[in-house]
Amino acid sequence: MPRVLVVDDESDIRELLSMTMTRMGLAVDTAGTGFDAEQLLQKQHYDLCLTDMRLPDGNGLDLLEHVGRHYPSTPVAVITAFGSAENAVAALKAGAFDYIAKPVALSQLRALVQSALKLSPEMPRSAGDSAPPSAHRAGPNLLGNSELMQQTRAVIAKLARSQAPIHVRGESGSGKELAARLIHINSPRRDKPFVAVNCGAIPEALMESEFFGYRKGAFTGADADREGFFQAASGGTLFLDEVAELPILMQVKLLRAIQEKKVRKVGSTQEESADVRIISATHQNLSECVDAGKFRQDLYYRLNVIELRMPSLRELPDDIPMLAQSILARLAGGAEADAAPKLSAEAIRALQAYPFPGNVRELENVLERALALTSGDVIEVTDLQLSAPIAAGVSASTPMNLQDHLDRVEREAILDALEKTRFNRTAAAKLLGITFRALRYRMARLGLNEALDGKD
Repeated sequence: MPRVLVVDDESDIRELLSMTMTRMGLAVDTAGTGFDAEQLLQKQHYDLCLTDMRLPDGNGLDLLEHVGRHYPSTPVAVITAFGSAENAVAALKAGAFDYIAKPVALSQLRALVQSALKLSPEMPRSAGDSAPPSAHRAGPNLLGNSELMQQTRAVIAKLARSQAPIHVRGESGSGKELAARLIHINSPRRDKPFVAVNCGAIPEALMESEFFGYRKGAFTGADADREGFFQAASGGTLFLDEVAELPILMQVKLLRAIQEKKVRKVGSTQEESADVRIISATHQNLSECVDAGKFRQDLYYRLNVIELRMPSLRELPDDIPMLAQSILARLAGGAEADAAPKLSAEAIRALQAYPFPGNVRELENVLERALALTSGDVIEVTDLQLSAPIAAGVSASTPMNLQDHLDRVEREAILDALEKTRFNRTAAAKLLGITFRALRYRMARLGLNEALDGKD
């Protein structure tokens, strides 16, 4: 029988929590002070420790630190005072599994306990473990055996054990959504939905109804109730990509939903619980957006409780051969890596020297083009069509033809916008901040219109 330790100096709170969890089929011990809790922890293994932030002989953070140091397999959740966002953030930053605010909502308590009990003790991995965190399950992986990639996988495995909001920072194409999916796959929420949202592709007028849903009759055209992103991700993970694109008014509403763990559908007078974990990402620097007045500081602190930085591909040159061969196998129709076309030694050196401003997404584009151009089983440097100085092995810092460089950057930006909008060119033009006519002209100049015909 799973066992939970409840630590609170108020006897009525201890009794309420104990009764609720006993009805869930759990064994519950209680303590009124941090000292009493430490004594119990010495005698008994606990699957969850639930502690108030304010204790007679210290605070919940002291107990959190003690448990983390001596009993790392025991997750700790904290109880905070109503409206005490600072305490909640401090606890999550210190390693708390999750938090719940007073007065304790029993539905939220049950969800928290159920998530904590799904944690697998073997989840943490050392930085030297080369196996991807999701290797024991079918699904996406971060490939590579470099020290930096091993460290990134180890951080992801650690973050999967927490319910804290995470902000994934990295360049476009560096795998931010993949990292978010891996965190979800290895978390207690793995059996619930993972919902990815591109914040920059939603018209401002529709944002509230898209995020929170709406009731029938809430506005013209609302002929039936509809769930929003928060409801669709219930019990799971909501990934907010390009979160810096959210307008200020929507930032206010998102902040409240995260703090209160409740949402209100458009046209409804009732709030409903929102049990989702938030992972956000952007290629922009959020702190600079805050300084520029484009992003609310309070929302920044709630989203950026823990930051995960995804390395750029140019920081991982030793991983490029493995990654490239895996991509080639997939592009070749799912063939085994050994049966897919091979890269010559010169082609590998050229890829490792290339700066890859578009990261893995650009590598995929380069290899897809090379597959179409190669006439044999070996891809040569000329098939890659990289910039001449790089292909010849010259340092990546050597200046290249300016127009070629600008065309490549422009092509990557347009393709990125089209992917994010599912090849809706009108929406892509808006995302890029140009007119539809200008986008058509630029695509024609770069030879993209013909290549993408039929994908609208």
